[in-house]
Amino acid sequence: MAEQEVKNPDATMEEAVEETMEAPVEETIAGDTEETVETAEAEATEETKEGKGLFKKKEKKDKRDEQIAELNDKVLRQMAEFENFRKRTEKEKAAMFEIGAKSIVEKLLPVIDNFERGLAALSEAEKNGAFAQGIDKIYKQLLTELAEAGVTPIEAVGKEFNPDFHNAVMHIEDENFGENIVAEEFQKGYMYKDSVVRHSMVKVAN
Repeated sequence: MAEQEVKNPDATMEEAVEETMEAPVEETIAGDTEETVETAEAEATEETKEGKGLFKKKEKKDKRDEQIAELNDKVLRQMAEFENFRKRTEKEKAAMFEIGAKSIVEKLLPVIDNFERGLAALSEAEKNGAFAQGIDKIYKQLLTELAEAGVTPIEAVGKEFNPDFHNAVMHIEDENFGENIVAEEFQKGYMYKDSVVRHSMVKVAN
């Protein structure tokens, strides 16, 4: 009986030691597994929330930003329209001014023609008189003022006939002139800047 009592405590101790060694391992593994699962679930939940938040920000725009963009677009369009209007108005003004200037020049050309006819009709003795010299100075002054305003006479005699500047009213055959050359000018033509006010009335040879 005494030996059995000694053996039983040893056996009991061995079993207790084995149980003690096995139990913590299982509990630790189970505890670690549960903590890992909980951590993974928490991280996944946070990532999902962050992902939803990012998608919401991308999908939804601020109304203020939309209004600002719309107003900027309107301002840019209005500025472009105003610039086009300004340029168009300047062109129209320049065209109107040129039309008005040409109209005045056309009315002055007969006056110049009369000056030239009057001076051409004077004799050599009369040309030396004070009156004739005064008329000649007035005529030259008028031409100078017109030239400064952009009015210039068209060259004709000895030049090749050009329908853009010359108006042929007579044609002759003359060996002294080349082909299609202006032989005589009946009425002087004038230009205002780059446009013809009046074509030269000429006689063309050959």
